[in-house]
Amino acid sequence: MRWSQWLLSWIAFNLVAVRVGFERAPDPPPFNGLQGIVSILALLVTTMVLTTQNRQAKQAERRAELDLQVNLRAEQKVTKVIALLEELRRDLPVVPNRDDPVALAMTEAVDPHAVVSALEETFTPPPRDR
Repeated sequence: MRWSQWLLSWIAFNLVAVRVGFERAPDPPPFNGLQGIVSILALLVTTMVLTTQNRQAKQAERRAELDLQVNLRAEQKVTKVIALLEELRRDLPVVPNRDDPVALAMTEAVDPHAVVSALEETFTPPPRDR
């Protein structure tokens, strides 16, 4: 039975109860009992939704942290590969030696602490005016 059917059945039963032979309807209009039940159910649903959102937010934070770690590790590997290629280029006699400032800049390792600091500065919300 759907919720709407249950609600309509509750209202219909309480409206017809006196006519059928009951002395008094169990929950006469304005249906205070029904309002209490619906309020408790709304509170339970709200609690479940907030709990689920909190858990999902924690999982998203963990995934973002893992993504950052994986990206930093990949950056370290790429930096090492570029450095090795530059060293190989300098050591091979058949390859002309030339200065490549871009490759030189890419061989510098990324400082993870600087990246985390920059991310914190970027994503820190501004202070609220009170």
